[in-house]
Amino acid sequence: MKTVKIGNTNWQVSNIALGTMRMGNLAVSKVVNALQAAHEVGINFIDSADIYGNDPELGRGSSEIHFGEALAQSGLTRENFFIQSKVGLFANADNQITRYDSSKSHILKAVDGILSRMKVDYLDSLLIHRPDPLMDPSEVAEAFDELQTAGKVRHFGVSNFNPQQIELLQSVTDQRLLIDQLQFGLKHTGMIDFGLHTNMTDDGSVNHDGGLLDYLRLKKMTIQTWSPFQYGTFAGTFINNEQFPKLNAELAKLADKYGVSKNAIAVAWILKHPANMQVLIGTMNPQHIQDSVAGSDITLTNQEWYDLYLAAGNTLP
Repeated sequence: MKTVKIGNTNWQVSNIALGTMRMGNLAVSKVVNALQAAHEVGINFIDSADIYGNDPELGRGSSEIHFGEALAQSGLTRENFFIQSKVGLFANADNQITRYDSSKSHILKAVDGILSRMKVDYLDSLLIHRPDPLMDPSEVAEAFDELQTAGKVRHFGVSNFNPQQIELLQSVTDQRLLIDQLQFGLKHTGMIDFGLHTNMTDDGSVNHDGGLLDYLRLKKMTIQTWSPFQYGTFAGTFINNEQFPKLNAELAKLADKYGVSKNAIAVAWILKHPANMQVLIGTMNPQHIQDSVAGSDITLTNQEWYDLYLAAGNTLP
């Protein structure tokens, strides 16, 4: 398993991380299996959020409850993983987001809840889950200060923020923002489309995010890629999906060449980018974890990277 450096620190972690979103409705024994499988293949980074999981009995946050119980039963320890969570989202019983909250009081309360559910004393990193138009940056800064001083959170970052939103928050926080967690993968390529279509007038030339990719590289912030196998936002996976025959044919050809799965090739495509991204996978299936992690050791050629990009339906000017 290869590693990636988080932000401008010397904090080296696996370049593939395990997400907890699907843990909330699984039997704890299956979560144990997933944690053990992840550890065995070299994953040492856990990504969570206080909104993940909504078990009928445990309620919202059940993914973190199951993680805490599974960690205790797995034979692994807190020191085996860098643990990250996110705060700031509220959802109703139908899992529809109803508001964001980045107030100081909410952040502090949310972190206490996370630590209790996950049965840990601190988080290695905490992210603000989504940009909140009602955010008072000074309140976030105060919350970060209190959490760091109390030893509850060591590092901080954001998720789904654009450059100016990061600049606004960073202008008042003493802690360096190290991470921006974003959707990116073969069927979610907006961050690179804009750069490829510079000086053009086609759809690919539209700058949707303020030049986010180049900004994060300049600021030495780590990009964590969520839903790397999804098309749309949560429409479904493109792997073995008959809607994407060209992409799957290209994935299959390269999977056969390198002796790995299609998932591994999709992971390798992300990791080929020189921004040194970290890929977040959410499967709880031990075999699927092993299959995806194989992508960490695959180095695609430049032509193979472009062949996949084009097979995904993208164009070059």
